Amino acid sequence: MLPPLALYIHFPWCIRKCPYCDFNSHGVGHAGFDEAGYLAALASDLEMSLPAIESREVRSVFIGGGTPSLLSGAGAGHMLQLIESKVALAPDCEITLEANPGAADLRRFAEYRAAGVNRLSIGIQSFNDTALRALGRVHDSSEARAAIVHARHAGFTNLNLDIIHTLPGQTVPDAVADLQTAIEFRPEHLSWYQLTIEPGTVFSRNPPILPDEDTGWEIQEAGRELLAAAGYENYEISAWAKAEDTHCVHNLNYWRFGDYLGIGAGAHSKLSNPLNGGIRREVRQASPAEYMRYSGTTAMLSSNYLVEGCAIDLEFMLNALRLREGFSSALFEERTGHALATIRDRIEQGQDLGLIEIQQECIRPTVKGQRYLNDLLQLFV
Repeated sequence: MLPPLALYIHFPWCIRKCPYCDFNSHGVGHAGFDEAGYLAALASDLEMSLPAIESREVRSVFIGGGTPSLLSGAGAGHMLQLIESKVALAPDCEITLEANPGAADLRRFAEYRAAGVNRLSIGIQSFNDTALRALGRVHDSSEARAAIVHARHAGFTNLNLDIIHTLPGQTVPDAVADLQTAIEFRPEHLSWYQLTIEPGTVFSRNPPILPDEDTGWEIQEAGRELLAAAGYENYEISAWAKAEDTHCVHNLNYWRFGDYLGIGAGAHSKLSNPLNGGIRREVRQASPAEYMRYSGTTAMLSSNYLVEGCAIDLEFMLNALRLREGFSSALFEERTGHALATIRDRIEQGQDLGLIEIQQECIRPTVKGQRYLNDLLQLFV
């Protein structure tokens, strides 16, 4: 049986690339970009990809970036109409669009909502102007607050806020204040991430001074207590939701090792092959210009390869162990095509280290395993 299928659409432009960002994003300032050309390329990409997904139902659509909220309302509407005409969307399909407070206004949000977007994810990152400047963000705290208000006035009832912690110069009270402000807006979902310095970023070349490890742990403990007291459930390492029906369907599909078709510059795909039990992975050209030039042809792909054998098991574990619920042996066998016995020794090693627990046939990280997730994942590398 094939796993659930999701659709990811990458929008590669932003106003200015943040110094911590390692995503495929290209700053355009206020010079603009070729929206019509890019939408045409997406249409060609989707058309060429249809045979790979046949008539499978799509459970979620995620428009990520970059800064997708640079798209006009008409452009977003055109794109979603195209998708609806070509793809079998589930009746309750979750359709998320990422927004930057520096590229947000009520009219545009209302147009996104009218076009069919039913979940908005706003990259707040912080409500502290000093922290926002340190992160190289294009918005300030007043714009962050305004974006949330605009989202509610536009009719969004499923709202995620991204907040980053352990920022340059950040204290525990600073981090708690950021999180408390976010909670006061009562979003259905909060993504609370620790700042990490990724290779190839401006921060990797010129590292900022970050809080020491002890302060980082204090921030995490204080934040977890605050979120739990506010009624949020920590269902994944960085994901907190008010209710089960506001868990991010799209991200859960990644973490449960579902399939996804990715279209757009630099987008990745994972598609199961029912004939040989392998997994096909594809990566689109990262350059927007090259992507638009080659979209709809095989030259659009910068990488196209098959994942087989124990590599599938590793990919499954790297995703599933991020979830507090963990996974069942049945899910492992269904998604990998392999018996759990192939990794039993490493699961037992994780148990011996106090990083994994098994309850009611469910294998999941302990609290210690969540805290030392990298150590846990290394057992399966």
